Amino acid sequence: MKIRSLAEKDRARLLSMLIRTQAFTSVEIDVAMELIDIALKDENQKDYQIDCMADDQDQAIGYTCYGSAPMTQGTFDLYWIAVDPDSQEKGVGSKLLSFLEKRVKAEGGRMILADTSTIPQYEKTRKFYLKNGFEEVAVIRDYYHPGNDRVTFCRRLNDKMT
Repeated sequence: MKIRSLAEKDRARLLSMLIRTQAFTSVEIDVAMELIDIALKDENQKDYQIDCMADDQDQAIGYTCYGSAPMTQGTFDLYWIAVDPDSQEKGVGSKLLSFLEKRVKAEGGRMILADTSTIPQYEKTRKFYLKNGFEEVAVIRDYYHPGNDRVTFCRRLNDKMT
């Protein structure tokens, strides 16, 4: 396995992966694909950086989408991290996060923020962030809709990963 930049050949596979995880709504998948399309169509844009974990056949089995938070010094947003259901529970997501941390540090980053939801299908996601050295730093009640809060996790890059 290797981590590499997003390629045009990954688009259909990433769409299928996002659908098959059964974790995302159709609106969330539309947004994810919009960011993938922006990254593919404009090599000069700097808002969305996408890296893929590829298997031995160079097929994407997971990806991250991140970018520098506007008007900050060294703060980065992790917009998306997703792993193919057939590759989950095998360390792919943790390897992607570790790679992301190195990339962000190389770009002068000092922290990574990730937002997620409090609905039950995101419980694994919340546990994943905590397991990988993020801490819960904020909750906005009813953010997405009544009863669905936004949780913000932060990974400070001067801390050691656990």
